[in-house]
Amino acid sequence: MTPRPTRWTRPFRARRRTGSRTRRLLELHLAVALLSALVSMTALLVSYREVQNAAGEMRTHAAPAVQGVASTQLALLRAHHEAVTSVGSGIDRVVGAGARYEAQLAAASQGLSRLSDVQIDGERGRGVLATVTGVLTSYGGSITPGTTTYVDDELMQGQKLAEAARQLDRPGTGVVPRLDVLQHHQMQRMARISTLGPLQLTGWAVAELGLLVLALTLLSSLWLLRSRCGRSLDPWLLAALLLTVALAVVPLRATVATQERLDTARHGLAAIEDRARDHDRNHLAEAQSFVTRTSFDLRDRLAVESWQSWTYYGALGAGTLILLLPVAGLGRRLNADYYWRAG
Repeated sequence: MTPRPTRWTRPFRARRRTGSRTRRLLELHLAVALLSALVSMTALLVSYREVQNAAGEMRTHAAPAVQGVASTQLALLRAHHEAVTSVGSGIDRVVGAGARYEAQLAAASQGLSRLSDVQIDGERGRGVLATVTGVLTSYGGSITPGTTTYVDDELMQGQKLAEAARQLDRPGTGVVPRLDVLQHHQMQRMARISTLGPLQLTGWAVAELGLLVLALTLLSSLWLLRSRCGRSLDPWLLAALLLTVALAVVPLRATVATQERLDTARHGLAAIEDRARDHDRNHLAEAQSFVTRTSFDLRDRLAVESWQSWTYYGALGAGTLILLLPVAGLGRRLNADYYWRAG
């Protein structure tokens, strides 16, 4: 049977009951702070890393792959155009297909070699490039006799040039249509890389919401320590609150800046693809100049800024601190002077 409180024990028991409630509130605040910090930082770091990885893949693979296909297509068309021009002007009797043809064909061959390393269509893309290389060899076997061996036989020369043209642009099986298919698949892949998907948007929403909950919890903890525990602003909790605000702003700002660069690059690559698909043989040189100029501009735009690279490591360090600082601030009150201060 519990003894009835006397006039000496009643204030002590009331103080103990009030202290227990305050202690439970402090423990609840600490648990919510730790949980929200853990969830928000996990979502933030994963989401930020995904965006930076997308920018890196865009810079090292997607953009060079799209630019490479466009440049290769235009070089092949320009080479064929120069060969036909040399035949039409009669200089094939002296120099064959001509130096311009040789230069453009060499550029196309180099472009195919680079594409095997940077293309982003996987095994399907490698299969397309292997087929294109084989067809391009057959193309050379037709265009070279047409501009050198049969210069005095107009019938055979015309047949060889027509055969070369079919191998180059026959619908479905020609070199250029096959590269069009590869480019289409690469553009789809590039669009997925450079766009924030629903999963990434959800990750950022979880991160920002978790940081908001953490900030409100820290504010409530500061008020609780001041109103119930007689403490002024706790430096550990105040530092955690400032870091929380910084984490809610800086990584998000870096992500927005990165996404703006990705959007600009996506539009630029779409313009390159459209220009390469316009197979107007009278404007091939202008199209090549446009592709080259736009490619250099995109390369500069996709260059990552140093502060964005360090943001991830800064967020990782700050995330560790916002896990430790609430423990230091609230745990000290719970374990050190709570019993005689609380209530």
